[in-house]
Amino acid sequence: MKIKSYIYILLACYLGTFLRLSIDNNFIISILGSFFVGFIITKRLSYSSEKILLSGFFSCFTSFSGFIYFLYKIFNQGDWIRFVIFLNLTIIVNLLTMYFGFWISRKIT
Repeated sequence: MKIKSYIYILLACYLGTFLRLSIDNNFIISILGSFFVGFIITKRLSYSSEKILLSGFFSCFTSFSGFIYFLYKIFNQGDWIRFVIFLNLTIIVNLLTMYFGFWISRKIT
């Protein structure tokens, strides 16, 4: 990749992080990110465009650390049942949402 692509990835990271901080809701962020990642992976993008969107924007927008921190707060409260429910619910809903984005994208094209 060229240096120009790295600059675009950095700008995409900045934008993803800014939007993440603006929304301030881990569950909504993960749902939106999963949908759009599912939507984008069906498109035939160039290697650099795919890296800019998936490795740049969406990696900073959906940030796994935000999800882990949310679960960590529940875990520290000692609410095991709520922890297990949120962990499984988040993973299942995100997988379904990603598949839905994939399905919608294939229907459009």
